[in-house]
Amino acid sequence: MIKFVCNDYNEMSRLAAEIVAGQITAKRDSVLGLPAGSTPVGMYMELVKKKLDYKNIIAFNLGEYYPISKRNNLSYYNLLHEIFFNKINIRRENIRLFDGETSDPDEECRKFEEDINRAGGLDLIVLGIGSNCHIGFNEPSDKLVLGTHVNDLTPRTIKESSKFFATPEETPRRSMTMGMGTIFAAKKILLLANGSNKADAVAQMFSGRISTRCPATLLNLHHDVTIILDSAAAAKI
Repeated sequence: MIKFVCNDYNEMSRLAAEIVAGQITAKRDSVLGLPAGSTPVGMYMELVKKKLDYKNIIAFNLGEYYPISKRNNLSYYNLLHEIFFNKINIRRENIRLFDGETSDPDEECRKFEEDINRAGGLDLIVLGIGSNCHIGFNEPSDKLVLGTHVNDLTPRTIKESSKFFATPEETPRRSMTMGMGTIFAAKKILLLANGSNKADAVAQMFSGRISTRCPATLLNLHHDVTIILDSAAAAKI
């Protein structure tokens, strides 16, 4: 693991954008795995400023709530379009996002995994980390799933997500997510974490112990991982 500790969120976002931009410049048909949520927003804003050429880039998203409408402002489908895809010259046919409206989420996950393989695998995947150590929507568990799959969210994740939805009843209880094997098959991994609420999870990731109860600890086994933290997230390591 390579670790960078930045002074603040803005510095973290700029450094993350530089790494992603470097990948795109080095391989103009890169296959990227991209997250939504609040953490990567600054990175996307910095990437938009760079005015790179994305026309041959292929993009997959890391996960999606299920069920959720694509038109819902909180769907990752909508968020990624609003903050990134609508502002760059990526081809629409090169964007592959989970369909949160599908009637068959298991089949959607099977096809999603198939599409990643057909694209040649992920060159770079960008991750966040949950306060409970989840990556993607791979939640703490006795066992983790290798491939893209439907997953039940833990009560903690549901509670944290409910802050963004109008009512607790509207908060999705399930997700579709790249599995740990899908993530590990990426050639490069970039993980971002900011804020004091992520400090405990980050400390576990760097504890020297590996457990499926903290999925992020498994990143210690990957051959090419870069971690970028702000000072608050790095406070306990």
